[in-house]
Amino acid sequence: MLKFAYFPGCAMDATGATYRKSIEYVCDKIGMELLEIPDWNCCGATSAHSKGKWLGLALPARNIALSEEQLPGLDICVACAACYSRMKISTNAIRESEEVKEKLSYMAGMPLEGKAEVLTLTEILCSEEGMEAIKKAIIRPLTGMKVACYYGCLTSRPKKETGATNIENPDNIDSLVALTGAEPVVWDFKTECCGASHQVDVPDAARPLIERILRNAKANGAQAIATACPLCNLNLDMREEEINMAMGTAFDMPIYQFTQLLAIAMGASAKDIGINMHFYPALGLINDVLRKAEVQT
Repeated sequence: MLKFAYFPGCAMDATGATYRKSIEYVCDKIGMELLEIPDWNCCGATSAHSKGKWLGLALPARNIALSEEQLPGLDICVACAACYSRMKISTNAIRESEEVKEKLSYMAGMPLEGKAEVLTLTEILCSEEGMEAIKKAIIRPLTGMKVACYYGCLTSRPKKETGATNIENPDNIDSLVALTGAEPVVWDFKTECCGASHQVDVPDAARPLIERILRNAKANGAQAIATACPLCNLNLDMREEEINMAMGTAFDMPIYQFTQLLAIAMGASAKDIGINMHFYPALGLINDVLRKAEVQT
């Protein structure tokens, strides 16, 4: 059975609520157990890592220590790209230096070993056991839907920290989306940055990053974009209409979390996983695809 300690991150009860809904739906359908780390804290992805070395390492280290203490023997599943980056960097630092491990243990206020592997949700689902469970759970394929799978800049970079085998052309999300019956398109911007929190503080510089992603996805035949990060998803979903109005474009590109596509293919309703809550309308394309298969969500 697939069983992991789970670090949800701060966004999952707010801007990432639809991601959480769809993760829980998919996990329930495939029998995967995610045990939330008790009393977890923010990983510091937004600002702590820029406030000096130790705070940026200590915040995720505390979560790792809590997981080791409360959920011993389990590897850690992280669904947010930024959270994954911080947790992975902290784990690597703990493993590489006894001095660092001792200091972070002191800062966390508990023993710290760093033995648990920190894994993305996509890594876990792409395991042999995960893929087989997903295949068995698909009941209404999204045949004919063309999807640009968007990874963002942190799930594979920096290679030294992530150990990714292909930092420019990862394929986990593509493999999972393909299981839904949808067609992952080949495109050029799957690992380009969405601007992250700079969409708020320097919008004039950051908005073009989103525009380029949308433009390239459409140019390569995508009808939608699938993400695996609450912030990436929010940036693309929330800003698309604004970009269309400001730049005279008409991208018409629904933005889904990859788990939403899995959940729909497993029988979820739009309400079950929050597709009706998107900023840019996302239900029409799903219903068009299902209607062709004579199924309506």
